[in-house]
Amino acid sequence: MSALPATMTAIALKGAGGPEVLQPETRPLPVPGPGEVLVKVAAAGVNRPDISQRLGKYPPPKGASDLPGLEIAGTVAALGEGARAWKIGDRVCALSHGGGYAEYCVVHETHALPVPKGLSMLEAAALPETFFTVWVNIFERAHLKAGEWLLVHGGSSGIGTTAIMLAKAFGAKVIVTAGSDEKCAACVKLGADVAINYKTTDFVPAVMEATGGHGADVILDMVGGDYVERNYKCAAMDARVAQVAMMQGARVNIGLMSAKRIMHTGSTLRPRTVPEKAAIAAALREKVWPLIEAGKIRPVMDSTFPLREASKAHERLESSGHIGKVTLVV
Repeated sequence: MSALPATMTAIALKGAGGPEVLQPETRPLPVPGPGEVLVKVAAAGVNRPDISQRLGKYPPPKGASDLPGLEIAGTVAALGEGARAWKIGDRVCALSHGGGYAEYCVVHETHALPVPKGLSMLEAAALPETFFTVWVNIFERAHLKAGEWLLVHGGSSGIGTTAIMLAKAFGAKVIVTAGSDEKCAACVKLGADVAINYKTTDFVPAVMEATGGHGADVILDMVGGDYVERNYKCAAMDARVAQVAMMQGARVNIGLMSAKRIMHTGSTLRPRTVPEKAAIAAALREKVWPLIEAGKIRPVMDSTFPLREASKAHERLESSGHIGKVTLVV
């Protein structure tokens, strides 16, 4: 590692609070441990968990970097002991435990994937967090099948746009909710069969009408609150609800859930073990990366900010005006 700098610029959290607590500082270069690689970061994705961490509501797991940032793209700069999956100079995108808002970031070698052919580093940085999350929740936990109806809340978000593309690529029918006619139009352009403006239309009867009274077979929700019961009301018999966040808390109607035999699952990605994340990465490389390289799936990009302006990126994400991914360029 002699050719590498001793220090780097990183975006640290100066306490818990608003976007202003994200401040640049100089840090020692992280050193990759056994099975890890050091990546020179070209771009990093910005996600809701980063905001939760900034607010003091989502502390990093034991042993993880205290810096925000759960997905990056860049080039391999150094190898930890026993790391053999990559070589110096390889272009990768990766899921990280944290530390993505920096010029260098350590990731486990099995959580990195090649930058898909035809994608820029910025686009590649928009892949890991959302694609890992959507894949494991919709396909591995909720077992979405071709021909089934998928309901996605927040269809224009990074998670939502990814869910639309993946579900359509594997033959499902997709209904989304979004907060404006512009966002609904963007979702339909991306492949959604039905888009519902939740500010002007009650999604429960709209979903039932769109599905001919059948209801949604799989529901991807990050809202929680009263959405839980409303999801149950427009769910099909034997539906599966994948809860990836609870922005409005949790209220579960056990009676309605039981009457429809609904399986309601919840999961978080960051605390999962190294082997669990490695298995998700392997599945994506086998089943999804070929679709990206064939041009059938491409991340939807909203806006990009310089690393030092991470606070502005958070403001953009919290405004909910974005369509697709917000990223940082290093």
